Amino acid sequence: MSTHENTATEKQDVYRKVTDAIVNAIESGIGQYRMPWTVRQDRGFSPISVGSAKPYRGINTVVLWAQSQNRGYSSALWGTYQQWQRLGGQVRKGEHGSPVVYWGTYEKQTGEDEDEKSHRGLFAKGYTVFNIEQVDGCKLPKRFEPKLSHNERIAHADSFFAATGVQTRDGGNRAFYRPDSPEAVYIPGFDQFPDRVNYYSVLAHESTHWTSHASRCDRELGKRFGDAAYAVEELIAELGSAYTMARLELELTPREDHAQYIQSWLTVLKADKRAIFTAASKAQQAADFLIQQSERSAEVAA
Repeated sequence: MSTHENTATEKQDVYRKVTDAIVNAIESGIGQYRMPWTVRQDRGFSPISVGSAKPYRGINTVVLWAQSQNRGYSSALWGTYQQWQRLGGQVRKGEHGSPVVYWGTYEKQTGEDEDEKSHRGLFAKGYTVFNIEQVDGCKLPKRFEPKLSHNERIAHADSFFAATGVQTRDGGNRAFYRPDSPEAVYIPGFDQFPDRVNYYSVLAHESTHWTSHASRCDRELGKRFGDAAYAVEELIAELGSAYTMARLELELTPREDHAQYIQSWLTVLKADKRAIFTAASKAQQAADFLIQQSERSAEVAA
């Protein structure tokens, strides 16, 4: 088997392994209508790599949230076996790791002649990480300690959404985005929500829909997903909201209307093992767009 064929086979195995982990997490929590990305964790809200001290991104965020829900982990800290050893820790005997994906590129020749141009191919390599709750004897650096108070996080959320360019309008008793009114999202009044975090989570969801416009992320799903495009867009909005709220260090609150989407999400994920990768990638793109807009506005103001 050629190197290219090996790479393609390994990528397919990664797609299936990660998709199965997400589907299992959704199915295990379907009676409670809580998705795997609503998990509250005690050291921040995005899963964090102890190797780089940076949040995981895209599909890795989703799969580690799912694993946290399935296994009841409260910590957001993850690392490979070797990374925990470097911190003086030891993964306990019998513990099972969780799958994550490393994306990279490789050079591929377009012909047999060495002088002919080559182009880059994309490969996905799966590897295994363990939550800190599976590790004994680890000494964590101070950089992993939480920094912001609750009130500061709320103030930060207010500033963040104000700087993204999203206009909010009174939606009465509904929250939605209308493509024919592309500059705004519609949301119930602030005082209609039981708490402030609930308001921000809904605003993040609708703001993710807002990024779909051609002038922003230009997100078109019809050709790939056909009749399932609506369900996939809702999945993207839910993941994008989770990524944005994690960036703001606010707990994402499940919306009451999530239940109606769960079965359609499962149908899409089971039919297409790459669907969750596409959704996670586009959700990360949407969250990045909102973050970049906010940061750009802050730079101009300064």
